[in-house]
This record gives sequence, structure tokens and C-alpha cells, in this order.
Amino acid sequence: MRAVEFNKVNNPPLVFHDNYPVPDPQPGEVLIKVDLAGICNTDLEIIKGYMNFSGILGHEFVGRVVKVNGDRQDLTGKRVVGEINCPCRVCEYCQQGLYTHCPNRSTLGIFNRNGCFADYTVLPAENLFIIPDSVADEEAVFVEPLAAAYEILEQINIKLDDKVLILGDGKLGLLISLVLNQTAADVLLAGKHEEKLDKVKKQGVKTVSIEELEISEQFDVVVEATGSAGGFELALNLLKPRGTLVLKSTVAANKEINLAPLVINEITVIGSRCGPFKPAVEALEKKLFDVKPLISGIYKFARANEALESSRTKGCLKVIIDFRD
Repeated sequence: MRAVEFNKVNNPPLVFHDNYPVPDPQPGEVLIKVDLAGICNTDLEIIKGYMNFSGILGHEFVGRVVKVNGDRQDLTGKRVVGEINCPCRVCEYCQQGLYTHCPNRSTLGIFNRNGCFADYTVLPAENLFIIPDSVADEEAVFVEPLAAAYEILEQINIKLDDKVLILGDGKLGLLISLVLNQTAADVLLAGKHEEKLDKVKKQGVKTVSIEELEISEQFDVVVEATGSAGGFELALNLLKPRGTLVLKSTVAANKEINLAPLVINEITVIGSRCGPFKPAVEALEKKLFDVKPLISGIYKFARANEALESSRTKGCLKVIIDFRD
């Protein structure tokens, strides 16, 4: 099968295979024919050294089940997306339903499990969600990052009179703005690129240029999704005392941070990553917003290297690798 493999000891570290072995699903797992796979900033950070991962990259996908090793034969032929964390389901965290924190977990394309930048990928049957016919492939491929946006609503209670700021107009920041704008709070997205802000402004999200943003303690909640090491400090300067900072960026870089404002202003800091797939699928099915304007390009596998390079360029949003024949 075709596959994009990363291994830092190789030269070059990225290899684009045409004949990589097709994975064999273990008991309870399913084999999925990947249709589309989305490139995430986390994939780019892995290439820089994040998580010390080696293997097939990728964790955002939509595809069809072609083989089931177990009882869930009803999944055969279904179009699906999949939660990326594969827990042991027996430890104390799993017993509490905290599967994303299972110490024995593997994570698709990130930790101890080959990912979905390939013709085929494997996941446990329990991880899969069937995609309704009304949701296009180009929408379904957004479910994983969209679920990460919905995780914020799982973690904090956003109140009617809250002033909420999202910092960052990258892929995740835009998705978060679309999700949080469904609440009754006063939501504002701040970014550097007018053309990106316009993609959600047209859908009713209030936006502002970061350069024009008044740097004062004015927000109850700030979601940091800049993807930069400096976003944390900026967020602290914008939070009211006893405000809540939600951290979404995963940055493989070191930076000195002054933590005194956390204590002085009694700031609550919440790390936030993977989230619930069900509300993400339902939002797409109900057409609560349109994610397709966030697609910057769809590339066939033969141009996968170009796709990865494109995803690094300034102003680029979601880039997708197309494995459909």
C-alpha cells in the first residue's frame, strides 16, 4: 500500500512508500480503507521531534471498513471516522471513562501506532463512528479536530455573560470559533490574517486583528490556539482575574515563561486536546456551520510531499491527502 512514513534516523526522515505492508487487524480491530486524510499541525510538530514518534504519520481521516476481526461485522462497508486513542480499557483511568489518559494507550500516528497517511489503517471497533450519508468526505475528515474544539465545552462551563476570546486563526482556532459561537456567550476570534478570519466571519463569528486587539484584562475565558510559544504570555495579559485559560497549542519548543500572573490573578489553566466525536459528527450532520471553506488544498498521494510542504506555508489552512482511487 501507499504510505507516508517518518523516522528521524532515516535520510531523508520522510519516506513515501508505494509498497508498504497492509496492516492486519488484531482481535477487536478493523481494517479501514482510507479515503481522505487531513494534515494537522501535530503531524508537523512530530516531524520536528514532538513525541519522538516513528512510523506512518496521520490521525485525521475518513474511510470505509473493509475487514473486521471480531463481532462487529455490521461495520463492514460502513463509512467511518475514528477516535485516535486506543486504550487498554482495564486500568483505573479507563474504568473512569478517561480513555484519552490511559497510561497503556497507543495513539494513531502519534504514539506506538501507525497512522492514516496510508491506503489502510487499523483501529479498535469501539473507536469508530459511522458517518451519515448527508456528510461529505470533505466534511467528515474534520471530525477529529472538530472534536478537539468540542472538548472545551466538556471541560468548562461557558456562561451567558462570559466574554470569550480565541487566539489564533489557524485550522483549530477557526474550528473552535465556529463551535463556541454556538453558545450564548460573547465570542471573539483574534488572528493575524484577514483572509482566514473572513472564512468564519461570514458564518457569524466576530473577529478582530491581533494588532488591533486591546491588550487588557478583559476576557473571562481565553483559548490559546496560536500554535506559537508566545501565545501563552499574550493570553495571560488578556484574562480577567480568576479567568480561565484553555491551552490548545502543542509546540515542540522551549520558552521561558513568567508564571507569576497565574498566582497573582488566580488564573485557572486547562490543558485541552482530544475530544468527543459524537457532537462533532452531529454538528456536521445538522449543518450548524460549514467547514469546507477551511480546505486549502486536496492532493493525491503522488503529491503527498507537496501537500506537507503546502501545509507549512503562511496562510494555509487544512490540507488533505486523497487516497481515493
